[in-house]
Amino acid sequence: MTTLPNPKIWEISDSDNEGDEGARGDLKVSSCVKFALAPPRSDGCERPSPSKKRRSREELEADKEKARERKEAREKKRAAKVLEREEKRKELQKRKEAAEYVNSLKPENFLKRLTICIDPVVLQQEGSDILLATLSSNEWKYRIEQQQLPNSITWTRDLHQGEDGGGTVEEDQVVQVFGATEFLDMLVSVKRMIDSKGENSTPCQDAAKVVSLLVTDARSSSNRRRGYETVQSKYGGENVDVEEVLVYLQLYKNVSVVFLDGWQEVTDHICAVTKSLSKRPSKLLSEKVELPFCVDGSWASGARVEKDGSGLKHVWRKQIQQLNRVSPAVASCVSAAYPSPQLLLQAYKASSSEEDKKKLLADLVIKGEGKDRRIGPEISARLYRCFTTQNPELVLD
Repeated sequence: MTTLPNPKIWEISDSDNEGDEGARGDLKVSSCVKFALAPPRSDGCERPSPSKKRRSREELEADKEKARERKEAREKKRAAKVLEREEKRKELQKRKEAAEYVNSLKPENFLKRLTICIDPVVLQQEGSDILLATLSSNEWKYRIEQQQLPNSITWTRDLHQGEDGGGTVEEDQVVQVFGATEFLDMLVSVKRMIDSKGENSTPCQDAAKVVSLLVTDARSSSNRRRGYETVQSKYGGENVDVEEVLVYLQLYKNVSVVFLDGWQEVTDHICAVTKSLSKRPSKLLSEKVELPFCVDGSWASGARVEKDGSGLKHVWRKQIQQLNRVSPAVASCVSAAYPSPQLLLQAYKASSSEEDKKKLLADLVIKGEGKDRRIGPEISARLYRCFTTQNPELVLD
């Protein structure tokens, strides 16, 4: 074992600092500050610092890989957060648009999207100014333009922004307004068409439209009689079966005829059709909801059925409970004895007599907190009539 030589001890003297500048900092043997110098290594190489220990290439590559993985993890986490925020934003936007669309279907809002289109010929009739005055007072949009059918009034609707890209569509309602004499002229032409079996000249060319013929000043029989006499004299006494023509229009052309007493009643009819059109979308929306009477909530009487069939027993129990004076305890008792309607019907079928069928459920015991009781023959007979009758108008009680 090689013995390292003793390190040299050096002292720095400060006693001559006040003397000559060139002698400042000279090394002295005797001084107040001492330090030691480590002897050099025997192999001539410098001693490496412990803090600067050299790592291998594998360690460097491993550290780079870890740093790269940490960076990718941070980027993935950041991207996931951005994607989540974007999905939330889209979901909120989708809900907002859906809420706006549903709100636009409310009658008071849908009414603002309707426009009443009036043929100029209609306004030439005496008393038609009542219609325009009423539409203006209600602040309803209307437009005077030539229509495909003469003497007609139609409705158009502005589409919602998210509904087929916007635009305007025509509603299926069409109203034609005729005076008594004009109406009877039309009846004669229709009668001739029926007699000749010609199907080309029809009063309504669009079968998809629902057409109503409003005949003004024709409610009273005297007015209709005067108009009929006028038409007969005009066409040389030609006999026209009015009822036959009306039935033909209703059954084959989907055209209904309404006799009114004046333009006030015509205006009321136009307003009624407009309000009916405004209420149609909300009604259609409610009809799209499956079982609208079974709303969600613990207070609701509806029952939810999952895809796997769970909840059917609850529906069966609720169905029994719908009958008058059938308590939840009675319904639970019957559904426990016969878990499905098919099993109950099979039990009725297996009974030998009508009396046995009526008393099938009478002896079922209802367990309560107090004493037990039976369902009884009266409820049993009502349940039997309910589930086996073929008469939809049968009164169970």
